Amino acid sequence: QVQLVESGGGLAQPGGSLRLSCAAFGSIFNINFMAWYRQAPGKQRESVAVITSSGSTVYKDSVKDRFTISRDNAQNTVYLEMNSLKPEDTAVYYCKMGVRRYLNAKSEDYWGQGTQVTVSS
Repeated sequence: QVQLVESGGGLAQPGGSLRLSCAAFGSIFNINFMAWYRQAPGKQRESVAVITSSGSTVYKDSVKDRFTISRDNAQNTVYLEMNSLKPEDTAVYYCKMGVRRYLNAKSEDYWGQGTQVTVSS
């Protein structure tokens, strides 16, 4: 009974910016990590950015100085601010969260539906 809903994708020009959002809904006790992945046509899905419950972040090297991941725990939401976009950033972006639905439950991973990001002039 947990769903992740993404928004914010679209078309941007090289050098432009987009902000992605992903909100979790349902029965949630707490959320440990939140993350963004992406998958380009014909390629494997790859991790882009991760943020832990304490706010520690890890980025894919190619986006490290351009993207920023953040979270709003009160809203069960993760954001990805993408700046200085490049054509190679074009992909479907998926959010992922590790969710514990109740006290003493194990953490389970949930995925968003994906949102298309296209960077083209």
